[in-house]
Amino acid sequence: MNLKKCLLILVLPLLAFTTAHKFYVSVTNVSYSEKDDAIQITSRIFIDDLEKVLKERYDVNLQMATEKELPEVDVYVEKYLKSKFLIFLDNEQTQFTFIGKKYDNDIIVCYFEVPKVNFNTLKNIAIINEVLTDVFEEQQNVVHFKLNNTKKSYVLSRDNNKGMLNLE
Repeated sequence: MNLKKCLLILVLPLLAFTTAHKFYVSVTNVSYSEKDDAIQITSRIFIDDLEKVLKERYDVNLQMATEKELPEVDVYVEKYLKSKFLIFLDNEQTQFTFIGKKYDNDIIVCYFEVPKVNFNTLKNIAIINEVLTDVFEEQQNVVHFKLNNTKKSYVLSRDNNKGMLNLE
């Protein structure tokens, strides 16, 4: 069964209820830019969920996407992501560079990349995504890989937090 059908089966029952049901999900896209010679990552996370985690973890009220937003928001977002989102190239953990963020309604869109990737020799890429799973048991982190004409998607959770794409 493909991912779209699985997601539809998961979401349909939620739409059947007349009362609002809070769901916990992030969506991350991983791709390779030949022009920049970098693996580029975009992650979309609900602002209120991320704020709650950052408040619990670092005891800060960042007031994201408001006029009262603290100037050090990027520092906390980057610190948290680097502790909960791990990238492995050929089974070796690789650091990413946090590029920045933007807000899109109730979503924070985070941009980061792994620069100077020798993509032609790369055999596999793996992601461990534990974003928000330490606070929200129901959290699901969807990861879409799109590298070198290869596409694969994973729905990661607290108990199943790793997705890998073989490029050979």
